[in-house]
Amino acid sequence: MASVAAPAAIGASAPSLRSLRIAQCRTLLLLFLGYASCYFCRSNLSVATPLLIEDLGRRGISHADAIVSMGSMASWGVFAYALGKWFLTSLGDYWGGKRNLLVATGGATAFTLLFAASSTLPMLTLAWVCNRLTQSIGWSGLVKVSSKWFNYSRYGTVIAVLTCSYFIGDAAARQSMGLLLQHGLSWRGLFLFGAGVAGCMFLANLLFLRESRVEEGHAETEANPRNVFAGSGAAPTTYLALVLPLLRSRAFLMVCLLGFAATTVRETFYTWNPVYLHEFLGYSVGDAAILSAIFPAAGAVSSLTAGWVSDRLGANCRALLLCLGLAATALALLILMALRPGSAGVVLPVVMIAIVAFALLGPYAFLPGAFALDFGGKKAGAVASGLVDGTGYLGGVLAGTVMARLSVAFGWAGVFVTLAAISALAALGAFYLWRLNARPSPPAASLSAGSAR
Repeated sequence: MASVAAPAAIGASAPSLRSLRIAQCRTLLLLFLGYASCYFCRSNLSVATPLLIEDLGRRGISHADAIVSMGSMASWGVFAYALGKWFLTSLGDYWGGKRNLLVATGGATAFTLLFAASSTLPMLTLAWVCNRLTQSIGWSGLVKVSSKWFNYSRYGTVIAVLTCSYFIGDAAARQSMGLLLQHGLSWRGLFLFGAGVAGCMFLANLLFLRESRVEEGHAETEANPRNVFAGSGAAPTTYLALVLPLLRSRAFLMVCLLGFAATTVRETFYTWNPVYLHEFLGYSVGDAAILSAIFPAAGAVSSLTAGWVSDRLGANCRALLLCLGLAATALALLILMALRPGSAGVVLPVVMIAIVAFALLGPYAFLPGAFALDFGGKKAGAVASGLVDGTGYLGGVLAGTVMARLSVAFGWAGVFVTLAAISALAALGAFYLWRLNARPSPPAASLSAGSAR
């Protein structure tokens, strides 16, 4: 009888495993497309800025004042985004990551429609700030839902795939909106188009996304046993109960500081790449815009590669990969610093930009993703991601004004040497993080009490 029962049991478990894999793929696709759609309501401002400046000029606002106004609008949006990361992402740990994603896509839709309907600078700024604020909790929603669908041994690959959502979303938004502009669409039309894309994904996730695989009858996921809430019983009931154990961890604080450094470098390239390619290398504005896409393209390849490698070498190798990536970033930046106009050619600078992207962006994706889940687990994955990302975007704010002043005062060499110094210091920090995580795991009781790792 036993010999007959065993094959029957195996046969009964096979469909369950297959249905889990199908459900995981569906969940990953919905999360990917949901977050990618947010970029249709984020990249639109960058694409539409020249048209908005012309529109403001027709209403009597000078060109210089219009540029300053658009820059201020963008800065206020980034600041609101950082604040939302810090103080709102924890909502996902209370009401679930699905609701975070729905707020992000729904808010992006609603406030992008408000932007399209607005005419005055105060209303345009208000709509943009609210748009960025609601979008700020979107990524933590992806992280939270992922923790309920995938075991910690797959965090690297899963987060790598989801990271590509904002690379691909940004590229798709810019390409499609560029084509629409070529066909004569106005800036209001661009915002209506972006709202339509985000609105469709809001409905898709509302109808088809499930918070946890338990809802479909599968076993709960396994969290990293070294997370700071390991050994604790019920889920934390207050914001401080979520945050304090994380802030007591030296390793988690280092992850936040690394996020600040890496985001400063990343946002500097995202903001100033086209300007550098145009002014330093002499490319036309159009060609510079096209070539600047090499940065997110190399980042997508790097993210998938780093995620795949980390899941096969173990969780602690993420800190080592980050250390090596930041060291390589610093070296590439020093080479860019040494280049001189006219003698550098046009190939080497572009190659070095691609190397910076490949060395930085894949390991960088670990910080608000896999690292956040490693520390926060299933109980506080959303707030951990928000704290890391929020600290990072404070560095992103500096990437605009500080780097602009450096480029004016010292040229592009001054920008690159500053970024190289930041990257080198961050590499040392990543090495310190690797040493911390290489220590034997402390007892669960001390972890739950918030002792440093």
